[in-house]
Order: sequence, then C-alpha cells, then structure tokens
Amino acid sequence: MDIFSQKIFLYVVIVLSASFHEYAHGFIAYKLGDFTAKDAGRLTLNPLAHLDLMGTVFIPLFLLFYGGMFLGWAKPVPYNPYNLKDQKYGSLKVGIAGPAANLLIALILGIFLRLAAAGIFGQWPIISGQLFLGAVALIIYINIFLALFNLIPLPPLDGSKVIMDLFPRSADAMANLGFFGIFLALITAFFILSPVAQFLFWLITGRGLGF
Repeated sequence: MDIFSQKIFLYVVIVLSASFHEYAHGFIAYKLGDFTAKDAGRLTLNPLAHLDLMGTVFIPLFLLFYGGMFLGWAKPVPYNPYNLKDQKYGSLKVGIAGPAANLLIALILGIFLRLAAAGIFGQWPIISGQLFLGAVALIIYINIFLALFNLIPLPPLDGSKVIMDLFPRSADAMANLGFFGIFLALITAFFILSPVAQFLFWLITGRGLGF
C-alpha cells in the first residue's frame, strides 16, 4: 500500500471510529430518556451526520497530507442532561459511552486478530495476509488511542464530564480552563498516551504494533 493510500485509509478509519463514538453518546442518552440526538438526526452511524466541515474534513486532511500528523474532531452529539432518567450519573454514562464504544471495537477486533493470526480461519489469502492483518491492527490501535484521548479529564473531552459528575466541585475549575484544556490534552496525548496505547494494544492482541 503506497503512502497516499495509507493516509486515506487512516483518515477513513478515524472518521468511522469517531462516528461510532458519537453515535454511542446519543444512544446512551436515548436509552436514558433524552431524545435530543434522535430528534436532531444524530442517532445514526452515518458519518455524514457527524461531520464537521472544518474539524472532520479540511483541518485533518490538510495536516495529514502536509503536516505529517492528524488532528480533527466530529460534531458533538447534542443531549439535554435534564432529560436523563439518572440525574446523578446520567451525564457520566453518556460521557463514557463514546470511549467505551471505541474500546469495544478494539476488543472485538483484537479477538479476531488473535484468531486470524493463529490460523483459526484457515489460509484464506485475504484474512491471513499480512496487509489485511496489519490494517486490522491499525484499526485496533486507532480506537484504543481515541478512547484514551477522550478520557483525558480536561474539557471539552469526555473525561472532563466524568470528573465533573464524580466531583461536582470541580465543575467551575474545569469551565475556567477554556481553550487551555484542549492545549493540555494535546500535550498529554503527545507525551503520554502513545506508550499507554501500545501497552493496551499488546494486552488486547498479544503482540506489538509491528505486526
């Protein structure tokens, strides 16, 4: 696979994984009694419904092809916390649903990767091929990284909602961080998340990234 194809594949995987992430937020909110996401047409896995023109298209594609990195975001799924049946931990459940969805993808594909690498599916050229298994490994790693990144307890990431629900007195401090929160989150992701994500990848798949 050439460099251009690799970057397009990476972009598609991230967009689809982010769509699954946003859908999970809306789905849990819906199950807890809030129909905001459903009424807004956001209770879907269709990536077009979660697309943010700048955050999902222009900025990530520009950085991917000209900056050698990826930075982007999907349009956040709306929900009304006052509609949730669980007023104590409802927002926490909605907030953690997105990262949990990404981890679920990683776990399911991790089991598949272990079975495929062990030859359970026979010697089918597609499933047993290194290109295919490498693509599955990349999807697993991306979803692990997305889950960890969104669990960073800094606004506007999901982890901040979890912290604010568990420790309500932290809400004002979180709100005051503003743009500085995402700046700190990016620094954390750059210096800390990669080794943690690689360790979780090893736990899930039983092998390193150089599959």
